[in-house]
Amino acid sequence: MSEVVQKAKLAKQAAPKLGLLSTEQKNDALLRMADALVAEAESIIAANAEDLQRGRESGISTSLLDRLALNRQRIEAMADGLRQVVALPDPIGDTLEAFDRPNGLQIRKVRVPLGVIGIIYEARPNVTVDAAGLCLKTGNAVVLRGGSSALHSNKRIVEVLHAALKSTDVPADALQLVMDPSRASVDEMLKLNGLLDVLIPRGGASLIQNVVKNATVPVIETGAGICHTYIDASAQPDMALKIAINAKVQRPSVCNSMETLLVHRDFAKRHLASIAEQFVQQMVELRGDAETRRLVPAVKAASNTDWDTEYNDYILNVRVVNGLDEALAHIRRHGTMHSECIVTEDAANAARFLQEVD
Repeated sequence: MSEVVQKAKLAKQAAPKLGLLSTEQKNDALLRMADALVAEAESIIAANAEDLQRGRESGISTSLLDRLALNRQRIEAMADGLRQVVALPDPIGDTLEAFDRPNGLQIRKVRVPLGVIGIIYEARPNVTVDAAGLCLKTGNAVVLRGGSSALHSNKRIVEVLHAALKSTDVPADALQLVMDPSRASVDEMLKLNGLLDVLIPRGGASLIQNVVKNATVPVIETGAGICHTYIDASAQPDMALKIAINAKVQRPSVCNSMETLLVHRDFAKRHLASIAEQFVQQMVELRGDAETRRLVPAVKAASNTDWDTEYNDYILNVRVVNGLDEALAHIRRHGTMHSECIVTEDAANAARFLQEVD
């Protein structure tokens, strides 16, 4: 029996008990998990250091190393995330609809757990905690398969969470981590009907497309993050600069990082050169359309595929547009309905952007 099947069976056996726990029992477990993460922060950081060293040796990019890296602040943020899940309402047991038939039959539509959720993700160890917490709160067992680059980090995190669960009513087998780093383990999860009730891929476009295309288990499809910021003609220059720099530079490896900056032509004539200079100082490579390159000759030419690329890196597309209509058309064509932004002093344009952008 493969590791994937073995762990999926353990999760399947634990799921019924987990689904019957009260809100108080689940919240108690979540709080203990949060406290355990903070208490074991140093051991988690030590395991993470092994992954970071392997990553450097294999030549992965700076942005991916940032996505992989853990420190005390990030671990405390992971613990805070679990505490926030505690504060969420428990959906299990909610009655969505109720009616009685003339023959006396009572009909109720009630929220129940899905059962066992398989989650396939890449190099962010915090997803291990997020997924465990959300699945626990909703009464679902979970089988996690993280990226090979985060193997030691994920292993230590799950060990810490398992230890915390021993003093709770939550069966520890409800949380499983697949350690096999091979592509075969992913392929096996995609076909695990009868053991996994649903799959959720979380990562880049290629991972998501592979799961959606090849899985026989039902899939909840998540989206890649090709995110845009549109600077309107009326935008305040200082505000526009601060927002644009933050949207790209604060943490380019995350899925809501800006990948394309759209700039109104009138604003671009006055301010694009200075904004581009600020990005270059932040070590961001700029790729632009013809008008961008006319205004800022040092910018590289953007290819047709660049507009549809999620870089998760210090690379940014820049396009000059004639107005809101053109900006909206670009976002509809190239966006992934993730996170979009407008910088404007025009209330009507802001309202229209909010109305038309998903």
